[in-house]
Amino acid sequence: MTGAPTVRHARPGDLPRIVELAAEHAAFERAAPPAPDLAQRLTALLFDIPAPRLRCLVAESPSGEVVGYATCAPELSTWQGREYLHMDCLFLRSGNRGSGLGVLLMDAVAAEARDLGLDEIQWQTPAWNDGAVRFYDRLGAHAQQKLRYSLSAPD
Repeated sequence: MTGAPTVRHARPGDLPRIVELAAEHAAFERAAPPAPDLAQRLTALLFDIPAPRLRCLVAESPSGEVVGYATCAPELSTWQGREYLHMDCLFLRSGNRGSGLGVLLMDAVAAEARDLGLDEIQWQTPAWNDGAVRFYDRLGAHAQQKLRYSLSAPD
């Protein structure tokens, strides 16, 4: 029996699937693969009690298969002098895009922001990802052009 697509908070048993999806996401974005111990790292970030650092929502297809995820965490804006919710990742497997799950994930991320008392969500996507750009534009999001840098902090 199949139901409607749903979005829910990740559970510890979802971690192997989330790691698979994160690897697909990294490959899609032409990035290096995730760390080999990603499941252990995410366990600490997602399920530490009393206050997890990271929140993860998973998208389930009508058959109940986890086919996508979104992660988010509160961050600070110096210029605004307040917190906002940073959505680090939103990914759906290619066969599930356009099914309404992306909107459900974004709605769930917005609910996380409200639950935390935050009134803004920020994120980024590669400029070449036309599908994501169209999706976010349809939501009414506003793009800002910036370059993202990364620098190793040597010992």
